[in-house]
Amino acid sequence: MTIVARHDPRILTVEVTDELISAHLADGRTISVPLAWSWRLSNATPGQRQHFEIIGTGQGVHWPDVDEDISALGMLTGTPAPPPKQVAAQ
Repeated sequence: MTIVARHDPRILTVEVTDELISAHLADGRTISVPLAWSWRLSNATPGQRQHFEIIGTGQGVHWPDVDEDISALGMLTGTPAPPPKQVAAQ
């Protein structure tokens, strides 16, 4: 008999406030990161922040209005979204 154990985090629900992105995981944990970790969500309207979908089987969250994706693993490992590169004026 083979038993498959899943060790990767799975997001069940998400909450976004003016300060935090919080994900409730299937294993009972809740993880939160500062909203500032996502420059796209920091610049988004409250309505855009609330319009999201959990993608895959809970591996991440996608905000279609601002084209942002955040993974559960990225939240756990502390990987913020890199800001856009500035184009030097010529």
